Amino acid sequence: MKDTIGIDISKDKLDAYWLAKEEHKQFSNDKKGVKALALWAATTGVSRVIFESTGIYHRCVETGLAQHAIGFSRVNPRQARRFGEGAGQLAKTDRVDAVMLAKWGRYYS
Repeated sequence: MKDTIGIDISKDKLDAYWLAKEEHKQFSNDKKGVKALALWAATTGVSRVIFESTGIYHRCVETGLAQHAIGFSRVNPRQARRFGEGAGQLAKTDRVDAVMLAKWGRYYS
């Protein structure tokens, strides 16, 4: 089974959830926060980081992960929401979204 990190991206913060360790971390959505996220993700050995496309807010994350050679997938927010609904998760918070993205990342090809 693939080990993944799901990231919920908002204007000011990044909520990250490491599926295998059930570990939640929060970072600022700026260059310093993204660097800290990338360094943390690099130490986990995950096969994929998965996050929703969020217009301009995901660009820094995408660039930071690529600079650290961390594999990632940017997914359609509607599809991510449908996955959560299909899994019975109707609550919508940043942390819950990060967990659902990490779970979806297990199955994402």
